Amino acid sequence: MVAAVQEGRVEARQHGAMEYSRAPTDLDAVRMYRLGRVREELKKRDYAAIILYDQLNTRYATDATDMQIWCSHNESRYVYVPTEGPVILFEYGGLTHLSEDLPGVDEVRKSTSWYYFAAGPRCQEMVAKWAVEMADLVSQHGGGNKRVAIDRCGPLGVQELAKHGISIHDGFELMEVAREIKSPGEIVLMRHAIDVCEQGLEAMREALHPGITENALWAKLHEKNIALGGEWIETRLLSSGPRTNPWFRESSMRVIENGDMMSFDTDLVGPYGYCCDMSRSWVCGDGRASDEQRRLHAAAVEEIKHNTALLKPGVTFREVSEKAWKIPDEFYENRYSSVIHGIGLCDEYPAIKHFGDFEAKGYDGLIQPGMTLCVESYIGTSGGHEGVKLEEQVLITEDGNEKLTNYPLQLELI
Repeated sequence: MVAAVQEGRVEARQHGAMEYSRAPTDLDAVRMYRLGRVREELKKRDYAAIILYDQLNTRYATDATDMQIWCSHNESRYVYVPTEGPVILFEYGGLTHLSEDLPGVDEVRKSTSWYYFAAGPRCQEMVAKWAVEMADLVSQHGGGNKRVAIDRCGPLGVQELAKHGISIHDGFELMEVAREIKSPGEIVLMRHAIDVCEQGLEAMREALHPGITENALWAKLHEKNIALGGEWIETRLLSSGPRTNPWFRESSMRVIENGDMMSFDTDLVGPYGYCCDMSRSWVCGDGRASDEQRRLHAAAVEEIKHNTALLKPGVTFREVSEKAWKIPDEFYENRYSSVIHGIGLCDEYPAIKHFGDFEAKGYDGLIQPGMTLCVESYIGTSGGHEGVKLEEQVLITEDGNEKLTNYPLQLELI
């Protein structure tokens, strides 16, 4: 029965793959909603503008993309979003064709790169040029307000802007809050990314046989994601056998053996830039899971289900933390770093900490409709042989939550 259901799901998805060249929702409506969220947060904080270098933030505000991984460590493109006035994309090489037809981009200019790789010993000259242009925009469109948010900026940039009387504020705080509540169109795009990810899981499941390396198995997820319009995967969190305990080892050339537990966390950035962050743990080979593997897996399932049930509008982060599943002592040292975290274009605000960690590094807030969250579990005995990693992605609805990820958790279905 289960095999027939899975086979039908795969056939339907393969047929639907032909439709992936068409956007599943009105992209311009999503783009303008997101830009509106940024400007709403600018107004709340009385900022004249925000300068965005982080590639996920520039993507959120404009949907303009260009070499996103490369540009994430080479500050060669940025966006100026004023509270009032034109949105200006400073593009690598001034290439205007990269953002054609994007409704939130009013103007494209050539970027001024002042990081050392690009400018070398001329850094000071280039950053001075950059700061003059930024200050001129603030003067033109800020109405006398010189309070500007920035997400990423080296010390040279901060120093130069200060010379122009610009007051610098934290752009990451603003953008995390702006990205917190998803529009209906964003949820459609997220479901699309999850579907692509789950097709990748099916490819991994089919390839999981004794003798395959961790890297070769992980490549199956990458291949399916790229083939169906996805973009990249943020981590390499896949391990097997004794490498699953403790967690956070990345995939390697280890050969997966019969009977090994294999655990992974997708962190997949799919089509249109939306993330599917789900985790599963499977047993390699034709035999049944061992009693210990089943015990660990059952505890992880219990943690996921208990904590998911807590999520509804009006509940505070502290309440979720306090009422979260009580992790048994044997697993507590290896607990995951958070109970729940936000998800959108990547892992996002909030990060709800375990209650034992709350006073040291937790913070409060409110669960709201339109938030998308990931519920985490890692179960592995301290000093134990193997561990289980599970994670589900959920949408907060008006009266509770809806699970967005659908791939089975149960060991007996794998």
